[in-house]
Amino acid sequence: MFIDFNKIDDNVFAQFKGGVGDTRLKMNFDGLNKIMHGTLEVGASIGLHTHETNSEIIYIISGEAKCIYDDTTEYLVAGQCHYCPKGHAHSLINNSDTDDLVFFAVVPEQ
Repeated sequence: MFIDFNKIDDNVFAQFKGGVGDTRLKMNFDGLNKIMHGTLEVGASIGLHTHETNSEIIYIISGEAKCIYDDTTEYLVAGQCHYCPKGHAHSLINNSDTDDLVFFAVVPEQ
């Protein structure tokens, strides 16, 4: 199956999952898997949330990210990946003062 994110409209979520600012997502959802291309502007974040019925894989395309994962803090840059298994909590924060954080994420239901 081919997914062209260039042809998918941005959905803007204010304070997504209790975060700060706006999260822009281009999402393909087939009822089981969410496949997303996202952007967090400077100062924006996705709030801390627990994955009860799924997991999440986030690949950083550009920018700098800070992830709170359970009781730890992880810092990521382009080319690095964060994984949040089912039953764990995480957040995603744009850790740059100047650049957007652009990422690719997959959330498979389990």
